[in-house]
Amino acid sequence: MPETSAPTTSIKKILPLILATAIFMQMLDSTILNTSLPSIAKDLKESPLNMQNAIISYVLTLAVFMPASGFLADRFGTKKVFIFSLILFSIGSLFCALSQNLTHLVISRVIQGIGGSLMTPVGKLALIKTFDKNELLKAMNFAIIPALIGPVLGPLVGGYMVDFLSWHWIFLINIPIGILGIALGAKFMPNYKSDDVDFDLKGFIIFAAASLLLSVSLELFGNIQNTTPILLVFILGFLFLYYYYKHAKRDGNPIFPLNLFQVRTFRVGILGNLATRLGISSIPLLLPLMIQIAYKQSAVTSGWIVAPMALTAIFGKSSVIKILNKYGYRKTLMINTFIIGTLICLLAIPDIHSSLYWFVPIIAILGFFNSIQFTSMNTISIADLRNFQTSSGNSLLSVNQQLAIGFGIAFGLIVLKLFESTDIVHGEIHNAFRLTFLTVGILTIISGLVFRRLHISDGKNMKSEE
Repeated sequence: MPETSAPTTSIKKILPLILATAIFMQMLDSTILNTSLPSIAKDLKESPLNMQNAIISYVLTLAVFMPASGFLADRFGTKKVFIFSLILFSIGSLFCALSQNLTHLVISRVIQGIGGSLMTPVGKLALIKTFDKNELLKAMNFAIIPALIGPVLGPLVGGYMVDFLSWHWIFLINIPIGILGIALGAKFMPNYKSDDVDFDLKGFIIFAAASLLLSVSLELFGNIQNTTPILLVFILGFLFLYYYYKHAKRDGNPIFPLNLFQVRTFRVGILGNLATRLGISSIPLLLPLMIQIAYKQSAVTSGWIVAPMALTAIFGKSSVIKILNKYGYRKTLMINTFIIGTLICLLAIPDIHSSLYWFVPIIAILGFFNSIQFTSMNTISIADLRNFQTSSGNSLLSVNQQLAIGFGIAFGLIVLKLFESTDIVHGEIHNAFRLTFLTVGILTIISGLVFRRLHISDGKNMKSEE
C-alpha cells in the first residue's frame, strides 16, 4: 500500500529526473574508473594489475545486494531507502577520494556499491508505481538516457579528469550530483510501502551467492590466462541458480516468485535483455580498446570516437514512442535488434590503414538504435506485471541487466582472445578485433529471434501520448 496520497503533477514531472540522476551516477561510476586505474595505482604505490580489485569489489557488491532492493523498498518505503542509498553512495564516493591505499579504496567502493545496488532499482520501482501503464513508457524513456550515455562518457570524462585535474575528482564529481538527488528525493519521491512483507532470507542468500559467483567469473574471464578455475566458478553459479529454483518451488513466499515467469512479456524481456546485450555491452569496451591497441591512439582519442553514441542516444529517445505506437513491440524489437547486429558487423569493415573517422557514423547510428532497444526492452518486461509482482519483478530485472552487461563484456573479451590465439589473424591484432565484431554482430542478429515470442498486441497497454 502506498504511504503517500495520489502523485501530484509536480511529482510526475520531477520523478523521472530523480531516477535519471541515480542511473547517471551509477553508470558513470561503473565505467569512469577504467581509464584512471594506472594514475590511481601510481599515486597509491600499487601495481596497476592489483587495481582491478577496485572495480571488482563494486560490481560484486551490486550483485549481492541488488536482489534485496525490492524487499527493503516494500518494508521501509521507497523514499527512505532511496535517500539512504544516495547518502551511502555519496559517502562512499568521498571515502574513495580520501583513500590512502588500495584497502581503503576497496572498502570505500563496497560502501558505494551498497548504495548503488539500491539506488537505481528503488528509483525505478517508485516510477513504476507512480505512473499508469500508458504514461510509463514516456517516463521511463526519459530516465533511461543516462544508462546509454554513462558508459560512453565515463572513459572520456575519466581521461580528462586524470589528465587535467587528479584522479580524486572522478569520485568527488558524485557528491554534488548526490546532494541534488537527496534534495529532490526528500521533496518529490513518493514513499510506497507494503504491509505484507516477509523476507525470504534463505532464498536471498542462495540467489546472492549465485549472483556473486557469476559476477566473479564474468569479471575475471577476460583477465586471467588459465580459465579452468574461473569456468568452475561460473558453473557453480548456475548450480546455485538451480538450487534457488528448487527452493522457490517449495517456499511459500520466495524473494523472486516463479510465477513472474508465467508472465510471457516478462519472460521474453528477461531473456531478450540477456541475449541482445551480449553484443551491445561489449562495443563500448572493444572499440576503444582496438583504437588504443591496434591504431596506437590515446584513451582520450578513443573516447571521442565513441562519444557520438551518447549524443544520438538522446535523439533516439524522442523517436521511440512514435515508433512503438506505430509498429508495436514485437516488430520494433525484432527489426531493431537486426539493425544493431548489422551495425556491429560494419565495425569490422575498416582495415588498419582506414581513417578512424569511418567508425564515427557507424557508432552514431548505433547509439540511436541502442536507445530504442533499451527503452523497448525495459518497458515490455514490466508491461503485464501485477501490482504485487512489481517489487520482485523490478529487482530481478535489475539483477538480470547487471549480469547481462557482465556477460556481454566477458563474451567480447573471450571471443577476442580466441581469435588472437589462432592463425587466421596472421598475428595482426586488428584482424582479431574485426573477426570479434563480426561474431558478436551475427549473434546479436540471431538474438532478435527471442522477440518472436511476443504477440503483435503485447505492450498495447503501454501505448503513450507522444
